[in-house]
Amino acid sequence: MTVGIRDVARAAGVSTATVSRALGQGPVSEALRRQVEAAVRATGYRPNLSARRLRSQTTRTIGLIVADIRNPFFTAVSRAVEDAAYAAGMRVILCNTDEDPAREALYLRLMEEERVTGLIFAPTRITAEAMKAGDLDVPAVFIDRPGPPGAHDSVVLDNVAAAAALVDHLRAQGYRRIGGLFGATSSTAQERCAGYTEALGRHGADPLARVAAPNAAAAEAALTAWLAQGDRPDALLLSNGLMLMGAVRAARGLGLAVPGDLGLAGFDNEPWTDLVEPGLTVIEQPVAEIGAQAMALLFDRLKAPDQPVRKVTLSGRLILRGSSQRG
Repeated sequence: MTVGIRDVARAAGVSTATVSRALGQGPVSEALRRQVEAAVRATGYRPNLSARRLRSQTTRTIGLIVADIRNPFFTAVSRAVEDAAYAAGMRVILCNTDEDPAREALYLRLMEEERVTGLIFAPTRITAEAMKAGDLDVPAVFIDRPGPPGAHDSVVLDNVAAAAALVDHLRAQGYRRIGGLFGATSSTAQERCAGYTEALGRHGADPLARVAAPNAAAAEAALTAWLAQGDRPDALLLSNGLMLMGAVRAARGLGLAVPGDLGLAGFDNEPWTDLVEPGLTVIEQPVAEIGAQAMALLFDRLKAPDQPVRKVTLSGRLILRGSSQRG
């Protein structure tokens, strides 16, 4: 019976992609390479040398999987990743998941089939929580949302501090019933909700938090119903730029004056947030730095696969505009 690469993978307890990289001098640890080589000897596997040379050729391709390309945050981060890849003579395969775990699984398989050199990934909370160390057979950096603890390098915003800064500002402006609408699919939104809740606790106030799909239409629908009630919040914190757009539309549809009837504050300093009257208070994320840092971590990981996992946490910048300022 002919021994194949799947037999080696089974004997080594790894994937076939890992066997291919180990035999082709790809980016795996020395311990893992020795493990695969031992399985080769044990099974008597005889690789096809021409196919092995083909597999060992680097694709010089970066896989980039983002949650929602309509979100300007991911558009800007994607641009920064592409700029860094281009400067390094590499190309980028971009996939958009629409916050759908099934599509994430599909695109992760695609990246393995395309034998990408490395992966940059913004996962849903469901996928991130289900993943375990070793599930990915390619060096990966997680952006915006961290993956399995201690498994992969990541670049994230200090979301707790950023949300707390927005709450502190709204309280200082005299708002007392501060509601929060947070995306239902990401750990980022969970962290921002935690910062919002912690800050309100410091001020002796109760949170008024709700969740919705992290897009403008869902936010507008949820807020139109919420704000039409008699006990509506007098200010809102929105957990991303698309949801902030939905809040503006909901307020206009109900005839609520901003900031008189309703204060608004949120995330992502997109050009439109300065054009909408009276201007929107936001946390500006360092999007270019997020993309650049992710690529730098990935390049470092490719050079030194065994180095300790690193997490880079960046700070946002509070930009104050009329939507949250009274008087």
